[in-house]
Amino acid sequence: MRIGVVREVAAGESRVALAPPAVHELCRAGHRVLVESGAGVASGISDADYAAAGARVLEEAGRVYREAELLVKVQGPVPEEHPRLREDLILMAFLSLPVNHALMEALLASRCVAFAMEAIRDGRGRLPVLTPMSEIAGRLVPQIGAHYLQRQSGGRGILLGGATGVLPGRVVILGSGIVGTAAARVASGLGAETVVVDRDLDRLRALEALRLRGVSTLASSRLAIQEAAAGADLLIGAVLVVSSRTPALVDAETVGLMREGSVIVDVDVDYGGCIETSRPTTLEDPTFVERGVIHYCVRNVPAAVPVTSTQALSNALLPHVRRIAALGLTDALNADEGLRQGVAVAEGRVVDPVLARSTGTEYHPISSVLPLHLEAR
Repeated sequence: MRIGVVREVAAGESRVALAPPAVHELCRAGHRVLVESGAGVASGISDADYAAAGARVLEEAGRVYREAELLVKVQGPVPEEHPRLREDLILMAFLSLPVNHALMEALLASRCVAFAMEAIRDGRGRLPVLTPMSEIAGRLVPQIGAHYLQRQSGGRGILLGGATGVLPGRVVILGSGIVGTAAARVASGLGAETVVVDRDLDRLRALEALRLRGVSTLASSRLAIQEAAAGADLLIGAVLVVSSRTPALVDAETVGLMREGSVIVDVDVDYGGCIETSRPTTLEDPTFVERGVIHYCVRNVPAAVPVTSTQALSNALLPHVRRIAALGLTDALNADEGLRQGVAVAEGRVVDPVLARSTGTEYHPISSVLPLHLEAR
C-alpha cells in the first residue's frame, strides 16, 4: 500500500503523524511511504532521516495526496487541503467533526473514507491513539497554569506549591480520565492543593488509590462544580465525550466568581470545551482574558512538545496503519471492531452513530456503506 505523510499546515501544529522508526517498519513490510519534504522538521526529523528509513521524499504535498492510498495526518485537513480529498483515499487524522462542520462537509463531498483517530478503540474499549496525546496534555497543563499564574504573565502572583507558612495554590480538575489523572499527578508534584471532580465514582476511587499528596476527590454536581470552580486558582477542563460536543459544565456566571488573575486551561476545546467562556486559541496566541480570568484554550496542547508528541503518536498509530496496509481496508475493519469504530464517514455518508446524533445527520451502518465503496472501485 502507498502511505502518505504530509507537513501539517494547521496553525501551531508542529507534530508529524509517523516518525522514521514507524516508516522503517512499514517499508520493511513491503509498503511504500511517501513523505512531504519538511514534514518532520519541527519534530527534529530531517528529510534525510526519512529517506534513510526507506521513505520517498516528495517536494509537493499535492503529489503525496495524489499518490497515497492511505494518508496519515495529525490534524484534519484545513480548507486549503479540502480540494485534495478524493473518493479512493483513506484518511486518518484527529478530526473533531462535531465542531468542525466545514471539514465534515468536505469529507462527505469527497466520498473518501475518514478515520477519526480520537475514536479508534482497542479490545478493552480504550482509546489507544488519543491516550498518549491525553497523557502529554495532562502533564503539561499544570505547568502551563503555573506559568500564567505568575504576575509577569498576567496572573494573580500565585505559586502553586506555596511556601513555608503559606498555603499552596488550589487546582480544580474537571474529569478524572487520562488527562485529569495525569494533571493531578503533576499538580500533586508541584505541591498544589488539588481537587478532582467527576461523576464516575469508580474513577475517583481509582484516583484515590494512587494516594497522591494533596489530591482529594469530589462527586460531580452542578452546585459542587460551581463552588469548586469559584475557589480555584487554576481550573483545568479535562472532559471529553468521544464523537460528540463537550458539555459546558462551568457557566460564564461561575467564571465571573473566580478571582481576578486566576487561570483556566480547557484541554478539550477542540470538541467545544467544558467552560462556557472557552474558545479555541493557538500556540502562537494562546490566551485571552474573560471576566478577569486568563483562559488558555489551545486546541493542540501536545504540539508544544513536538519531539515527544510525535514519537508517542507514531508509536500508537503504527499498529493500526500496519493492519490496514497489510489486510486492506475491508478485511482490516472486519478483523478489528475497535478500528471499525474509528471510521467517521465513508462514501459520502456518516457511519458513526454518535457523530450522526451530535450533528443531526443521517446515520448509515458502515456495513451498508463499504460494499458500495468497494463496488465503486
